[in-house]
Amino acid sequence: MASACNTLLLLSFFVFSLSIFSTASIHNHHHHHHPLDPLSLHELDRVRTIITASHHNISFHYVGLDEPDKSTVLSWLSRHTAAKPPPRRALVIARLNRQTHEFIVDLTTRTIDSDKVYGGSGYPMLTYEEQTAANALALSYAPFRASVSKRGLKVEETVGFSYAVGWYGEEGRSRRIVRVMFCCLDGTVNVFMRPIEGITVTVDLDEMKVIEYRDRLMVTVPKADGTDYRESAQKPPFGSLLKGITVVQPDGPSFTVHGHQIRWANWDFHLGFDMRAGGIISVASIYDVEQQEQRRVLYRGYISELFVPYMDVTEEWYFRTFFDAGEYGLGLCAMPLQPLTDCPQNAVFMDGYMSGHNGTPVKKTNVFCIFERYAGDIMWRHTEAGIPGKLITEVRPDVSLVVRMVSTVGNYDYIIDWEFLQSGSIKLTVGLSGMLEVKGTEYIHVDQINEEVYGTLLAENTLGGRHDHFLTYHLDLDVDGDVNSFVKTHLQKKVVSNNISPRRSYWTVISETAEKESNAKIQFGLKPLELLVVNPNKKTKVGNYVGYRLIPGSTIDPLLSDDDFPQRRGAFTKYNVWITPYNKSEKWVGGLYTSQSRGDDTLAQWTLRDREIEGKDIVMWYTVGFHHVPYQEDFPLMPRMSTGFELRPSNFFESNPVLKVKPPTQVNWSSCPTSNTD
Repeated sequence: MASACNTLLLLSFFVFSLSIFSTASIHNHHHHHHPLDPLSLHELDRVRTIITASHHNISFHYVGLDEPDKSTVLSWLSRHTAAKPPPRRALVIARLNRQTHEFIVDLTTRTIDSDKVYGGSGYPMLTYEEQTAANALALSYAPFRASVSKRGLKVEETVGFSYAVGWYGEEGRSRRIVRVMFCCLDGTVNVFMRPIEGITVTVDLDEMKVIEYRDRLMVTVPKADGTDYRESAQKPPFGSLLKGITVVQPDGPSFTVHGHQIRWANWDFHLGFDMRAGGIISVASIYDVEQQEQRRVLYRGYISELFVPYMDVTEEWYFRTFFDAGEYGLGLCAMPLQPLTDCPQNAVFMDGYMSGHNGTPVKKTNVFCIFERYAGDIMWRHTEAGIPGKLITEVRPDVSLVVRMVSTVGNYDYIIDWEFLQSGSIKLTVGLSGMLEVKGTEYIHVDQINEEVYGTLLAENTLGGRHDHFLTYHLDLDVDGDVNSFVKTHLQKKVVSNNISPRRSYWTVISETAEKESNAKIQFGLKPLELLVVNPNKKTKVGNYVGYRLIPGSTIDPLLSDDDFPQRRGAFTKYNVWITPYNKSEKWVGGLYTSQSRGDDTLAQWTLRDREIEGKDIVMWYTVGFHHVPYQEDFPLMPRMSTGFELRPSNFFESNPVLKVKPPTQVNWSSCPTSNTD
């Protein structure tokens, strides 16, 4: 039996000569605004005061920073933040008298710079308050209460959920509506496992009244037994209990937080919160020890959209094709992270702020956690046994910095991580947990099923609906500057001829620089391919263009037909990678107004202009995700399922940038054997 031991690592990394990389401390005191800082609690309150002074009975659907021009931000950064920051302005999207208004508010002069009425298709994000009001209205609706009684259920044990309805070819201006669907508690808190099928209440959000009611069929409501996920509700038998484990940093964290600016090891970046995107990473740069300079990598990165279409065409399900960022808001749905469970013991937490329905500022506590991760991973190693009489082993443990947020959009919990590595890589990971969207059925065994049921029978009377998760990232890479190009490197088989070798074949690389947007639409899986963003004006000493490459994660391609209405709205998923020239207004791949949109303001539409992208300031849009076929292990709560990708330096450095990184100092428990380093 092997002896058990724990080795704690003091995160005392190689310290560069620059003072900004010294041992960390956390500074949350008053600081000068970074141009990309999210709006503060006081600024949000000022926005509300300015708007409501001249506009009454108005609802706030989005309030965020009106981002300064990129050139302005870069100019400010180039002066090492000594210059006065650009003026602070807010973008406000609001509803007033059944119209959508776009306000630009100058926070310095306390004035409204512009007020435009939007007249196109689509509507702003749903607010939490109007969803709550629509649900309450439906629950109090007399015909609904009669339908619940008819099923032998209790109204007081019923919960309503507002579902965005999408668009299915309707002409002209449509009403801004939701369909309220229902689930039953009565013996469990896992409300999503007890759907009440057949009842739909359609609510006009602007008038806040029921405009349609359907009670189409009655289906057995799944049982509550075995669905409660709370620890207190679990009954024996239990699995083996693990012994205690923790992360200890006796000298504190190795990163610093100044306002929203985070510095760790060789990385320096800005972290912001947005009620639509959630977390936004900005102006990420890395310190090159050999060149003794800070080098730019990423100007702006965030999840632009999260498209979740369900594969059920029945009346109560066909419209369940969700755009979680554009309809519900990943930031709006961000949850307080739980110390010691959502994040390890060495985590530092950060709050976020947003506006409520009436413009009142709302504090989102512990919306981010930041921590150094060491889980026994290896950064690099080699054992040389080929030298006679010698055995040389060198190993460096891999310690990274993680920024985490969790967004719970209805039934699903999305665990969103940005991980910064000392090697210069950025890993982006999304974990899915929470509940499946399930459907009630009369079936209790798969042998009874002889029709299309659009899902998997998970338990008696319970079908897990098939669906997709498409996560599209906005990645404005600025590799050593903002003039970049997109290079596709094809791996191509070559046949050996003329008997020059016993080999019959090999593969080589053929690189192609995309000139226009049409040359940069990539579908993975067709041919071996490496994708790089390079700086055409910067080369290494041996002549390679400096760059970063995309190492993709799980590949997902849409299986819906191009003319299907959800796919028209989600046309940005047709390709895994798109490249566009930077445009400040192009932020949301599903359009600025996604709710009930018609697909006329998507990434697919923007790229029809086929703009030049070679040697330009370019943006990469990358989609990662899953086709989700449910299995019984996903019931009643789904263990985390993850995917992700990596942005990896490729000829960015002259050589291995972590060759000289010293391993952390080991702190050994008395029960741990000392390793032999002779």
